[in-house]
Amino acid sequence: MSGEYYVDNLSGARLRRCYEIASPRVQRYLQSEINHVKSYVRSGDTILELGCGYGRVLAELVQSHARVVGIDISLPSLELARRYVPTIHTPACDVAAMDALSLAFPDGCFDITACIQNGISAFGVCRQRLIKEAVRVTRSGGTVLFSSYSDEFWEHRLEWFERQSEEGLLGEIDHTRTSNGTIVCRDGFVATTVTPAMFRSLTRDLDADVSIVEVDRSSIFCVITPR
Repeated sequence: MSGEYYVDNLSGARLRRCYEIASPRVQRYLQSEINHVKSYVRSGDTILELGCGYGRVLAELVQSHARVVGIDISLPSLELARRYVPTIHTPACDVAAMDALSLAFPDGCFDITACIQNGISAFGVCRQRLIKEAVRVTRSGGTVLFSSYSDEFWEHRLEWFERQSEEGLLGEIDHTRTSNGTIVCRDGFVATTVTPAMFRSLTRDLDADVSIVEVDRSSIFCVITPR
């Protein structure tokens, strides 16, 4: 449901508006996630971002002197990205309409694959398949990054979603069903969370080293190094 909802209701300019109205604390969380991804980047790396949206993260990753590719299923978001990121369709950066569960890339062709800002939940797809496909396209010794929300960020996250609801970007929040990391709206939208224990369960069968890192008391990162 979440993936279809984003395509139909939260793509392009509406998606960008969600970030424009974020509080300073949420803005800090968003930037901290980007900074954490950038801490793994070396000059000349090739990076894949799953769910690149309108290019918010791509625009910063390109500054790391890396080759960046973003994929998304929302055509309006990708069209906005082409205007938002001046380097798109150059050797430094490109975007493509593509399903994250069926990536049109050969095995091991990226140094880093990132799916942040809770994309693992927002996509609304099989999480285990999503992780395995991300690992498939990442080289041995490279880095796969997935993030979700820290429990400590719950109040800030809920306030941010309430702002989106007030602007008509989301439906009215059903507070009787909203708690413990899950936000439910009366129009059918549901935003969930992946906990550290869930990440460990999802990655236990991988031929990879896995660690869980909390960043800025707002994000939980699952860091996967394929062997």
